[in-house]
Amino acid sequence: MDDKQTALQLLHEKISEGMKLTFKKLVAYKAKNDGVLVFSDQGKIIKVKAKDIKL
Repeated sequence: MDDKQTALQLLHEKISEGMKLTFKKLVAYKAKNDGVLVFSDQGKIIKVKAKDIKL
């Protein structure tokens, strides 16, 4: 049982790191091309210039 939890925790960490790296690459690409990212915050649409996002 402990091995399963350890394996799941390791998988979760790897997925989280991959998502962080992907987001950083997306922001860098959008900033280079003067792009905008669109987010949803509690049902409200928010547009943010990629250059304004600090990572």
